[in-house]
Amino acid sequence: MGKKSRRARARARAKQRAGGELAKSIPAERIYHAEPKLEPKAAAPSVEPAISSAQATRYRYILPELRYIGIISGVLFIILIVLTFVLS
Repeated sequence: MGKKSRRARARARAKQRAGGELAKSIPAERIYHAEPKLEPKAAAPSVEPAISSAQATRYRYILPELRYIGIISGVLFIILIVLTFVLS
């Protein structure tokens, strides 16, 4: 059987120091239950999130690289198809 995790040991030590008051100090809304409460939502209009300028500058290289990868994979796929016809 494995050892206790560090988090579990730290909680146990804190509980011993506090005299068992650790469970009392946690608010009821922070205690997680097995089944999440699902509340009905009102129909909200669909709004697309605005892309911030920081994200646009951070990920500006992704589309050209994906295009490059797609071209290379397409060429290799065509080469494989040609080779199957030539070698068989």
